[in-house]
Amino acid sequence: MHAAAYAALGLPHVYRAMAVTREELPAVVQQLREGRLEGINVTVPYKRHVLEYVDSIDRTAEIVGAANTLVRRPDGGVVAHNTDMPAIAEELRRLSDPARRPGAPSELPATDWRNGCALVLGTGATARSAIVALACELAVAEIVVRGRAFDDRDAANRFRAEIGELLAGRGSTPPLRLEPWDASRATERTIAAVVQATSLGMTGADPGEAAVQAVDWASLPPSAVALDVVYAPPVTPFLRAALAHRLRAANGLGMLARQGAIAFELWLGRPAPFDAMLEALTKN
Repeated sequence: MHAAAYAALGLPHVYRAMAVTREELPAVVQQLREGRLEGINVTVPYKRHVLEYVDSIDRTAEIVGAANTLVRRPDGGVVAHNTDMPAIAEELRRLSDPARRPGAPSELPATDWRNGCALVLGTGATARSAIVALACELAVAEIVVRGRAFDDRDAANRFRAEIGELLAGRGSTPPLRLEPWDASRATERTIAAVVQATSLGMTGADPGEAAVQAVDWASLPPSAVALDVVYAPPVTPFLRAALAHRLRAANGLGMLARQGAIAFELWLGRPAPFDAMLEALTKN
């Protein structure tokens, strides 16, 4: 994706993976601070740990409590960002507005986020980014989180406290409702958007039928949208179910390309060639 972006703009940059231990993490951040690296992406398990070694934390990383992109300021200071959160928000906006989706059913209205309820499947880092995106970027009326761990009351209480801490001080935040991993006709009838934010259906992981069974598809309004953060394979059981019910739905490729494009722009200060980046992912 990034190599395609550099090639499209004739840039000499190289993007490569670095295997880093927890002990080596401060030294790698120092390489960015000294200008030996131009930018850094951070993946699991270091998205939270890396916050200890930066000089400042952007709002996007602060409210999620994790960073996936590090940027060097002109003075050498390192700033932590989270591009997952705005990428999820933008993908949901695109899905919800037929005018922005060629071939989408034009008779369906754009989603009224402020009067809508959103359902998030999962409790991990990506689910938290989705919750923050829905709460802070899209200002939904209510968020329902469905988690397999919520059968344990203590686990549910810890999760609620952690999310409350993430959203604290962000002004008016929507009510948060935690539900066990079971489809609910009553809940689904109110849903404007479903975000599948687990690894279910991912190549090499769980086959993904559990994500299908966690949603009462027949009860969702026809105007609801569905986003699966998984992009390999391109069609998961969750996405197949959403499309079978004629929902506006997408896999995680668009989100992946958007978070990469945001990182590109943070590093280089110029518009990213989004189409070239998305095409590179689609080819792979």
